[in-house]
Amino acid sequence: MAPTREQLREHLANAYKAANAVGISKEDIKPVLRRLYQAFDENWEPIEADNYRVLIDTYFELKEKEDDEQRDQKPRKRRHLTEEEDQASFRTGSSSEFSLGHSRHNGNHRSTRHLDSGDGSVHPERASASAVSCSNHKNNFTKPKNKVSTDDVTVSAGPTSIRRPGPVGAARIQRPKPESNAAPITCEDKKPLRCISDITKSTEKVAISLVDEVGNGSLPKFNYIPHNIIYENAHLNISLSRIADEDCCLDCSGDCLSSALPCACAHETGGEFVYTPEGLLKEEFLSKHMALVREPEKQNYVYCQDCPIERSKNEDMPESCKGHVVRQFIKECWRKCGCDVQCGNRVVQRGISCKLQVFWTSQGKGWGVRTLEVLEKGSFVCEYVGEILTNTELYNRNMKSNGNDRHTYPVTLDADWGSEQILRDEDALCLDGTLHGNVARFINHRCFDGNLVDIPVQVETPDRHYYHLAFFTTRKVNAFEELTWDYQIDFDDEDHPIKAFHCTCGSEYCRSKKRKGKKVVNLG
Repeated sequence: MAPTREQLREHLANAYKAANAVGISKEDIKPVLRRLYQAFDENWEPIEADNYRVLIDTYFELKEKEDDEQRDQKPRKRRHLTEEEDQASFRTGSSSEFSLGHSRHNGNHRSTRHLDSGDGSVHPERASASAVSCSNHKNNFTKPKNKVSTDDVTVSAGPTSIRRPGPVGAARIQRPKPESNAAPITCEDKKPLRCISDITKSTEKVAISLVDEVGNGSLPKFNYIPHNIIYENAHLNISLSRIADEDCCLDCSGDCLSSALPCACAHETGGEFVYTPEGLLKEEFLSKHMALVREPEKQNYVYCQDCPIERSKNEDMPESCKGHVVRQFIKECWRKCGCDVQCGNRVVQRGISCKLQVFWTSQGKGWGVRTLEVLEKGSFVCEYVGEILTNTELYNRNMKSNGNDRHTYPVTLDADWGSEQILRDEDALCLDGTLHGNVARFINHRCFDGNLVDIPVQVETPDRHYYHLAFFTTRKVNAFEELTWDYQIDFDDEDHPIKAFHCTCGSEYCRSKKRKGKKVVNLG
């Protein structure tokens, strides 16, 4: 059934909004949208799948081709449509703009439409609304000439078909047939596109793709793990007996946020839950935490009597503690609680739910992470996952490793070190995602104004020697925008064991701008 006028107006408005989010004007996206609308038999579902990925990719491919031919052709004049004409063109189509043909494939009998605009061709296939950015289907890429194997996956190292990563069955963009005396355009004319459809090995609820559209990145070698794992000597005691009855909600059921009064699990945050019913961090809690991170004068420090960090550097004559920032924890409901897994106070433990992609950056930062959908302020993105090491193990590992082999910046779980005067080495813990980690290992550093903030979260145990480090958005983040966080780098620390390179974060608040000789580690 054809959509009503109101439904069509809503479809168009949403498509224009998605295009505008990535810098494409309404007038520029309109003719591309009209093509796809007719190619999919006036079906909006494949167009809207994966946040309009087919529409956006088709636009950029056609724009690239148009730019290549602009030297030989005058730019075409684009007809401006009124709202009534715009909707009418989507209802009836326009045979004068392109012709439709049919082809059918054996096997699963997928129907394919061919759109011919005179100067190129677009071949959309039916898409799934639940599709992810890179497809697992065999026919999406040509067979590679050779393969490169990582620890987890095998991916193509040779040239593939010319196609931007898109959802399953997404629009396949083909170059126009060469005119007379024109040299044919082949895959070898472009740098190879590398794409892994899911780096998580299906261990996360959502697939996380990896793409290298530039063709310059070396494929990362690491083992993807969705949860932290002890390397060797770290002491971690997770048991129900350590959770007191008064520190959990045994009598709760369903969703704790729906109760008239907050339960015991909200005591840590002043008797109020920090999450909204939509799963976002409340503005007040997020603002206070951001202020502690971004305004050093508001930070409170505690100092160890015998600092594990300094002790690992020189056990015989350790220097005095440099201080550890006191941070506010989030306490989520525990396994001992009576509520279910969909409780609004179990956001981090439910895992990643947003669409993320690892990509090769163009600013010299190596690999980075971007979101494929709009993320509202206060959204949970992921947690930092890696091997749980003692501080001594981490220091020794860094001293033995080649600096060029480093891919990540490890984190120290020191948010509550000030509660004890002396910490045993096995209780002074760190996370290292270099060899075993999750998508967070690729998130790049940005001084001061990163769009992510890291917050300590208690999930399994009241023992604050160990906790989860969760990333939340500090503002609304647009689709395809890179995700970054401030590593809190000390540029004056000459003794840091990790070999560093110049900070390329690009922030106007970059702390290394006035320190030309200083260096900083970036993830990726």
